[in-house]
Amino acid sequence: MTSHPRNEKMLTVDQLRQSIDDGEIDSVILAFTDMQGRLQGKVIHGGFFLESALEHGSEACNYLLSVDTEMNTVAGYAMSSWDKGYGDMEFDLDLDTIRRVPYLEKTAMIQADLNYTTGERVSVSPRSLLRSQQEKAVALGYRAVSGTELEFMIYNTSYEEAQRSNYLELTPANLYNVDYSILGSMRVEPLLRDIRNTMFEAGMIVESAKGECNFGQHEIAFRYDDVITTADNHVFYKLSAKQMAAQRGQSVTFMAKPNARDGSSCHIHMSLRGTEGDLVFWDADTGERTALYNHFIAGVLATMRDFTLFYAPNINSYKRFAKGSFAPTAVAWGLDNRSCSVRLVGKGHSARMENRLPGADANPYLALAAMLAGGLYGIEHELELPPMTEGNAYDSDAEHVPHTMAEARELFANSAIAREVFGEEVVEHYTHYADVELEQFNAAITDWEVHRGFERH
Repeated sequence: MTSHPRNEKMLTVDQLRQSIDDGEIDSVILAFTDMQGRLQGKVIHGGFFLESALEHGSEACNYLLSVDTEMNTVAGYAMSSWDKGYGDMEFDLDLDTIRRVPYLEKTAMIQADLNYTTGERVSVSPRSLLRSQQEKAVALGYRAVSGTELEFMIYNTSYEEAQRSNYLELTPANLYNVDYSILGSMRVEPLLRDIRNTMFEAGMIVESAKGECNFGQHEIAFRYDDVITTADNHVFYKLSAKQMAAQRGQSVTFMAKPNARDGSSCHIHMSLRGTEGDLVFWDADTGERTALYNHFIAGVLATMRDFTLFYAPNINSYKRFAKGSFAPTAVAWGLDNRSCSVRLVGKGHSARMENRLPGADANPYLALAAMLAGGLYGIEHELELPPMTEGNAYDSDAEHVPHTMAEARELFANSAIAREVFGEEVVEHYTHYADVELEQFNAAITDWEVHRGFERH
């Protein structure tokens, strides 16, 4: 039997074909990731998948990369509009991503890249963006590996009940701070255990679960992998956690800041290896960081403000960035210093940098692409690493990360580096994405305004 290139729990094409023929699988989800980081696509009958979709793929309307969060069509995108007829994109199936969906009966999933009907890659697709940076790293002689640490909130309130209550008075799964608390984890262990074991069966290497600081806040950690595999696993896990909670009458949210207490982060760990797995970030003889590692760190720092839109893609994302919150405010680096936006940890093969800027709402493909692009830019331009921050970075004189989406939008739109590394089309597309979000938010009437002014103004 041919082994799977990613994980033995995942399926090869031959194994999927046999499972469909044997009646073990009757439905195949074909999915891609949209701008908001959500899996979109179709559920294909197993028989039709073998007969047609396996060889010829499938298609979807190109408006799916130019809609807002509510799935409304939005004017102003170059790739998709009424004037252009809202044509198709084609699914380019990545047959290394075939996995069972254990919490759904007789179902498998395949993740896909997107091409135009001409065969050209859709450059603004999040997976395409990351793949382009991965290919650049390989061309330079490096393999990029990463891991994402994704926090989320669990509520003993269903999604339907939460919506009917306007997301007020929700019941968190824990009623106190459960950071590292074994008792706190035990209280929600039925769901956490189910998610851990299900993700293992779906081909992910599960490391651990732990409580976090907010009420009902938890994190499940997975082993690092190459950047595309990590992003693929991330979006599958996020989708699965929501569905598995819903099956129990619960809900989870990956909002960056769902309430006034601690926000939910998505810390990203990243390092480079040689294409044969050799060390490039660490000098084994001196026991110190290499110059290449320092250039990489310097590149991530130099581009952090310009690329924040890819790390913090929503209005709510910026509510995390508060002094003393364990979410960074300073563009600074330190050795095992959690007050910095970049924290260096490990030695030898474990030497890596942790980017603490992204929240749990980040699109992993965009965030990983931004981090890798910044690091490679630093290597190519041999950027000098600024002095290390010691002590409390919140009180340092380092530059601050953008505090609003409007500020991040301006930095991204006017960034010569972003246009150099991502291309004009990508920058214009995601600038317009930010414009749409900002316009809609500025037109909304918030609870804060009503509570503050209903009687007193």
